[in-house]
This record gives sequence, C-alpha cells and structure tokens, in this order.
Amino acid sequence: MRQAKLTDVVKALDLEVVNASSKYNNTILETADMNRPGMQFAGYMQQFPYKRLQIIGLVEYNYYGELPKKIYIERFKEFFKYPIPALIFARGLDIAEDILRLSQENDITILRSPLVTTNLQSKLTTVIGDLLAEEISLHGVLVDVYGLGVLLLGQSSIGKSETALDLVNRGHRLIADDRVIIRGTDTGLVGTSPENIRHFMEIRGIGILNIQRLYGIGSVKTRGHIDLVVVMEPWDSEKEYERLGLDEEYMSILGEKIPKVILPVKAGRNLAMIVEIAAMNQRQKTLGKNAAQELNDRLFEERFGKEKIE
Repeated sequence: MRQAKLTDVVKALDLEVVNASSKYNNTILETADMNRPGMQFAGYMQQFPYKRLQIIGLVEYNYYGELPKKIYIERFKEFFKYPIPALIFARGLDIAEDILRLSQENDITILRSPLVTTNLQSKLTTVIGDLLAEEISLHGVLVDVYGLGVLLLGQSSIGKSETALDLVNRGHRLIADDRVIIRGTDTGLVGTSPENIRHFMEIRGIGILNIQRLYGIGSVKTRGHIDLVVVMEPWDSEKEYERLGLDEEYMSILGEKIPKVILPVKAGRNLAMIVEIAAMNQRQKTLGKNAAQELNDRLFEERFGKEKIE
C-alpha cells in the first residue's frame, strides 16, 4: 500500500501552515477519507476516526463559536488528545488564539485553505487518492482523442510520437510522451507525464518539441483516463490480423481490463486517422453500438431468417 505525505498534500493544494507539529514533515496519510468533527465538538468521542484529516467548515465553526468559551476549550482539549494528522480550516476562517495555543501545547498541525469546504474536500480526495494509488510506468504515448484517453504502445522507433504529433495537429491533446505514469483510482486508470518532461515530445530528425508552446494550451492535458490501448507493431504479411472486430481484445494494467487494438504499421497507412477511427468506434461500443456485430447479425438474418438470431 502506497502512502501519502502530508507535506505533498500541502504543496499540491497550496495550504497555509498555521502551526506545524514536530511530526509535520514525517506525517503519513493512510486514507483519502476525511472527517468533519461536528460530533466530536458536541462531546461524542466514541468511534472517532482520528486517523483521517479533520476539516472545519462553516457549520462546525459556527457551532463551536456559539458554545460558552469554557466548554469549547474543553472540547478542543479532548479533541487534541488524539494524534490527528492535521486540522484544516476551510474558507480562510479565523483561528482563535485559544485554539492555536492548544494546538501548540498538544503538538497538532493546523492548516488553512481559502476554498469552500465541499471544494476543499473534493480536491483533497483527488490529491490524496492519487498519492495512495498503485502506480506503474510504461514506455508509450498517451493522447486525448475525442475525449477518450488512447495509450499508444509499441517498440521503439515504431512511430508512436509521430502519430501523436499528427493527432495533435488534427486538434487532439497530448497528455504524455515517451513515459506514461499510470495510477489505479476509484474511477479507473489515470495516466500522466513525469513533471520534468511534461508537454515535451521527441521527434527523430527534428529533436525536442514543446507542444504547448507550438500549438497552444488547448493542445495539452496534464492527466487523463485510459480508455483504449493501441499496440503498434510492424506489418507481418504472415500474420492474420483482425478484419471484422467481433473478437474483443483486452490488456490488463494494474488489474484493470482495457480494450486493446493491434495496429499493424507499414508505409502508406494513415496511422493518425486510424487511431481517430478506433477511438470513435470504441466510443460507439460504450454506447452499445457495435458495427461488426450489427453487420454479422444482418448477414445471419438474410441467410437464416430472423427467428434463428432470436
């Protein structure tokens, strides 16, 4: 199980560090779940999920603000007895001197964000989820084609980058070239590029290109889901390639089955256009429209009658 460092989360969301505990730099988050401690401020401490990040939004803020000072200080004293990873104030809320003093006495990290509570929770879930997600790195190119993440794989010099460049030239978006970092998330596989080579592409004979600078901000994405794998391989005249599309192929990545297409490469084939068609065809399949199956059913019906199909 991967771990997420609190300092990485703070950096990713630009959180303000109001008070850093002695363990701040070594604090590890074990879950992307969070807790809004309304019940704890009401005095109910049983089954308190103290290992989660604690978020104070406007509701919790107003609640303890209406309590008599003596009571809310007692509640915070009890709250800070637990080794919570951090307490985050949303909406840029003011932090009372008493709370700050108690956090220092109990060695508790206090953070603050200008974001509204729901937005903050959403961003925290995404960032921590990415840090905790299982991860692998593949040699390939990831491109967003008509909203589908298409992962181009194949041996070196097969033409992956050149095909991706042609796709960008057609209005699609580059996510990663040469090295694709893939993480498993609750919503599927997500691919991104290492930060040091993000938006760059190598084309043999030309060199390194900055795609964002050449084509504009709309030509790149920082991350995207992987919906289709296109494996590019040299054309083999002895090999029988798929001509109908009835048999679905899949590639397993981090335990996820991703639809796969084998794309034989030879001179004269417009690879970028074929990848576009493969993406559109995959989109149709997800909508329940399978051209190969429709044609097969039509031919079967003409030969044997409708009753045989049913």
